[in-house]
Amino acid sequence: MTTAYRLKSTSDGLAVILPPTIPVERLSAMLQEILSHCDSTMPLRILLEETAAASHTTEPSTAASPPGDTTVALARALGRAAQARGMSVTYAPRLEAAMAVLSQPRTDPKAATQEGFFARFGCKTLKIAHTALDHAAFLGEVCVCLIGVLRHPTRLRASDTAAAMRSVGVDAVPIVGLIGFLLGLIMAFMSAVQLAQFGANIYVASLVALAMVRELGPIMTAIVVAGRSGSAFAAEIGTMRVSEEVDALITMGFDPVRFLVLPKLVASALVVPLLALYANAFAIAGGLVVGVFMLDLTPTAYMQQTFRTLALFDVIWGFFKSGLFAILIALVGCHRGFAVRGGAESVGRATTSAVVTSIFLIIFVDSVLAVILRYWR
Repeated sequence: MTTAYRLKSTSDGLAVILPPTIPVERLSAMLQEILSHCDSTMPLRILLEETAAASHTTEPSTAASPPGDTTVALARALGRAAQARGMSVTYAPRLEAAMAVLSQPRTDPKAATQEGFFARFGCKTLKIAHTALDHAAFLGEVCVCLIGVLRHPTRLRASDTAAAMRSVGVDAVPIVGLIGFLLGLIMAFMSAVQLAQFGANIYVASLVALAMVRELGPIMTAIVVAGRSGSAFAAEIGTMRVSEEVDALITMGFDPVRFLVLPKLVASALVVPLLALYANAFAIAGGLVVGVFMLDLTPTAYMQQTFRTLALFDVIWGFFKSGLFAILIALVGCHRGFAVRGGAESVGRATTSAVVTSIFLIIFVDSVLAVILRYWR
């Protein structure tokens, strides 16, 4: 493709025929050359056109291609310079159309798609409503399957339930015991600093036992399970969703909720309360270490004060809360897994969402139960 211009004399002036495209480095020199010729001949009228419009070629690629940006820029500069010299300037239709298009202000795509406050509010409200309906539908499916399993226990897959119990419970024993021991150690040490001022060292045992059995034991155990097992539930089901294994189960006539959700739900509800009791025992052991080696308490006195403080209701209440937290963790993890759409990135988002949502619900439900307990007893 040529990049040279042509000058052609007409009856009333000069026709400047520009190439379709011009190298950027040639713009300034070409402009000076054409203006020098115009200054020497002083035409009354200048017609600016480009090669594709001036030629009579029928080649589709040449006839259909519009003038380039550099050609349009040179034509605009020539027109302004010629008008400044008192010459009449006429643009060919193709050049004039291209100049009009390039003269239009460019709009920001993001700004063009910005919505008003009420539109965004409405979209967010509809999204929340759809999400709530989706959660309600999933919870309904789980309840229907759970009722069916209660009526016919053989429908529950025992092997999958046992594997989930091992994953949720047995594999979490070391970390839960360590966290419980350290929590008891910290609580006993911090409370001893204050209680020692009043000679009430013995009440360190009461504080550790009551706080762990009622509140911290179930909460910390549930948070650990949410980080370990809740994320694993979401990742496992999400990966099956991406690889279309869930669709294969539906195609073969199997209920994915009964096959994938119920074993995890039942296993979590059974083992998490036991994990909480295990964490409570290690927390009391941590407090015992501080009481014996820092507060000069005997192990017998410390344990007697612990049993004197705790009531059977406290143990049952913590056991109940742990089971409720376990159900929430299993439901959230499985639901986030079924909601996966796309690829690996969606699985990662679902895993993160499962952990964050579970921890939020654990703390929220615990605060509600604390208020209920306050006005119940």
